[in-house]
Amino acid sequence: MSLELVAFVLFGITVAERILELKVSHRNAAWSFERGGVEYGAAHYKWMVAMHTGFLVAMVAEYLMYGSSLPSVVLVSAIVVAGACQLMRWWIINTLGSQWNTRVIVVPGAGRVSKGPYRFLKHPNYVVVATEMFTLPLIFGSWRTAIIFSALNAWMMWVRLRVENRAIQQLVLTKAS
Repeated sequence: MSLELVAFVLFGITVAERILELKVSHRNAAWSFERGGVEYGAAHYKWMVAMHTGFLVAMVAEYLMYGSSLPSVVLVSAIVVAGACQLMRWWIINTLGSQWNTRVIVVPGAGRVSKGPYRFLKHPNYVVVATEMFTLPLIFGSWRTAIIFSALNAWMMWVRLRVENRAIQQLVLTKAS
């Protein structure tokens, strides 16, 4: 099987995975709201969705415009790392269970999760997303997309982490009252 075919198969799996992820997120958000969950940072969410959608389009568009000139070792390494990211993402989703979604929703009394990958990292999903933002485009040799969207993602993570930290702090203050 050619590396190009592997790249497009992995891209298709990634798109299908994102659609499934959004379905799980929607179901889990409903679960959170039913339990009094409060959403934080809703204003930036549409920009995050636009960025992630643009990312998927950009990496294929760059490949179609410029082709791939990266060495095979880079492409194969990117495939392995991107595949590992998918496994890690589902470990995170399974660890968080009903608390996982793509929004910042805090459920009173739910508490912080400290098992699974959260034993090792405070925000493992952001590590996965940052790694994917860089490696997925490299599968296509789309290094411009990797650089541009890694920078955009760093900005988005800065926004998200500030929102999440405020949400968690609000939850702690609410518990203390």
